[in-house]
Amino acid sequence: MVDKNSQKVITDNRKARHDYFVEETYEAGIELFGTEVKSLRMGGVNLKDSYCEIDGGELFAHGIHISPYDKGNIFNKDPLRPKKLLMHKREIMKLTGLVSRDGYTLVPLSLYFKGSRVKMALGLCKGKKLYDKRDDIAKKDANRLIERHMKDRNNKDY
Repeated sequence: MVDKNSQKVITDNRKARHDYFVEETYEAGIELFGTEVKSLRMGGVNLKDSYCEIDGGELFAHGIHISPYDKGNIFNKDPLRPKKLLMHKREIMKLTGLVSRDGYTLVPLSLYFKGSRVKMALGLCKGKKLYDKRDDIAKKDANRLIERHMKDRNNKDY
């Protein structure tokens, strides 16, 4: 029997963590059609340039590309159509207030299966400046170099 709390990650938006500081994360359901879910199970999704928008008290995700299902024929939907996100009204009102602040936006961080349902991790994000991105890259390179030296050192000591 499948555990309802088990999570299987479909895709991550690594570009979002590179371009933004993630302040908070939220979980939202996503309204999809059958052929879109089948395409997700095959891994046909791209979150690279996606963002979320609140319109009329409802939350929508734009720019998520879900590839058409090969065997879906007439039931396939537009790959770039806006997808409605499912959250409690209270949470959406809270996000409306947070996004209205200067420089904050909602960005999809990942898609995953939670049991049999598709969920999306949303991040309340603030944009990084170019020098912040350079600092992150420099730290990552330094850590990689340290790990490489530690590995060489451990292999020589026997």
